[in-house]
Amino acid sequence: MRRFRTILVPVDFSSHASAALDVAIELAREPGAKLHLFHAYEIPLGTIPPYGVAIPEALLSDVRDAAARRLEKSAHKVQEAGVACETHILHAPPSEGIVEAARSVGADLIVMGTRGLTGLKHVLLGSVAERVVRTAPCPVLTIRSTDGA
Repeated sequence: MRRFRTILVPVDFSSHASAALDVAIELAREPGAKLHLFHAYEIPLGTIPPYGVAIPEALLSDVRDAAARRLEKSAHKVQEAGVACETHILHAPPSEGIVEAARSVGADLIVMGTRGLTGLKHVLLGSVAERVVRTAPCPVLTIRSTDGA
């Protein structure tokens, strides 16, 4: 079986991401393995008026700080399991940010949650996991939560 030393785990704070983190922790129990917990955040364009008004830096800072606090809770879980980890946060669309982070940290594997989208939105946009699978520089393992959420 291939050994994965550098594993990227995108965290969106969903039950699917939590399930993926649990799997990633088990995969990273190999000596020398390290998890990179990653969160991408973006302000939806629908919330910005089309007048060229800049998003206040304080808003972006507050969003980033809240994400960092939640990401640190996930990092604590990893560290309690005896696995090395780092956290990364990026202001970017999720799928693009995940692929960029995988390249940046030299990921051998991405372990991420997936959530099925239905209807027209899925047909037109696809899911973040699908876009990552298509564009990632390394293998991607998608995990679906068993809690039905």
